[in-house]
Amino acid sequence: MLKAISITLALVCLTLYPFIVYFGLQYTSVKYVSMILIALVIIRLLVSRQLLKRMPWLIPASVLAVIVLTISTWQSTEIGLRLYPVIINTVMAITFAFSLRYGPPVIESFARIRESELDATGIRYTRQITKVWCVFFILNAGTALYTSLYTSLSVWTLYNGLIAYILIGLIMAIEWLVRQKVRNNAS
Repeated sequence: MLKAISITLALVCLTLYPFIVYFGLQYTSVKYVSMILIALVIIRLLVSRQLLKRMPWLIPASVLAVIVLTISTWQSTEIGLRLYPVIINTVMAITFAFSLRYGPPVIESFARIRESELDATGIRYTRQITKVWCVFFILNAGTALYTSLYTSLSVWTLYNGLIAYILIGLIMAIEWLVRQKVRNNAS
């Protein structure tokens, strides 16, 4: 029970990462915010083995995040705090692209959880959706980097804590609608 609570708390906090940074920096120093975030990343790694099996990209992303957050702690600069979304999106783009090259594509792996047998059309479709996500992660990483380097903390928080999630939800909704149409046409 404690493990489930720890996993849930760590995931919720890391999802709310930009808001933790924003509000944390309003009331405390970069050092303390960085140390809290390092602890959350490490807790997620230690207690979420099942999640790591489904999302192995979390390991390199977490290691990079801890390194950048540690540098932020030592240097007392918020840039390391701001780079976390860049790291996550870059590692996801690399992971999705790598899966296209060496297979199976990430989206195909997710699809096979629900439907173990995919026909050729389903495999082509999941490959195309994996490409869409690659493009999204590259664009999102670039935008996150821009907001990290050239905008205020408020703008950075707005984009990385709200707009990016809205875009993810929008892509997921559009993909769901397209998938329904593809399924209906195949029937």
